[in-house]
Amino acid sequence: MPQIESLFVTRLYRAALSEFDPKIDPGELESSCLVIAEDDEAGQEWCEKNGYPGYTSYASLTDLPWRFPIFADLVTVLDSHVAAFAKDLEFDLGEGELKLEDIWINILPEGGMHSSHLHPHSVISGTTYVAMPQGASALKLEDPRSGRMMAAPTRLKTGRRELQPFIYLKPDVADVLLWESWLRHEVPMNMSEDERISVSFNYSWG
Repeated sequence: MPQIESLFVTRLYRAALSEFDPKIDPGELESSCLVIAEDDEAGQEWCEKNGYPGYTSYASLTDLPWRFPIFADLVTVLDSHVAAFAKDLEFDLGEGELKLEDIWINILPEGGMHSSHLHPHSVISGTTYVAMPQGASALKLEDPRSGRMMAAPTRLKTGRRELQPFIYLKPDVADVLLWESWLRHEVPMNMSEDERISVSFNYSWG
């Protein structure tokens, strides 16, 4: 009998934010994101200048946990989730540890999208979801081998999930998703009339 096994696994972590303390009130987090977006003139200017749909604090605010207590609590929770994921990944961190590198708000209006990208210089990246209205776009993950497949035929749409070239995930509010930062991903167009709000982050090793 032939032996077939899966090699070089790509791991994805999904959990409720509430798995760890302190508990985060999703409504309070959403209100905080909206207030920050309204007050962040530098972020608004950057988004307009760079043709960014909606709002992101990525290029303007680097100290959300220092400015807003709910973000300090959020980082405490995320630290626990990232530690759990790192344990599953069986990382040998030696004397180092995974530390938050940056954290930012994303608000995508109807028609907004984030094109395919990865997060260089980081180890683990992720997002927690603050507002996901009906029809809001999922997260799209790309098979990291796709650039090496060359003349390979396409996969059957009914094929096994782990063999698909793209995986679409529809998270719920207060979910947290984690993946290794080299994994290419994108947010397809928001087809909802309401805003899709999330908080994304990177962790580095040091």
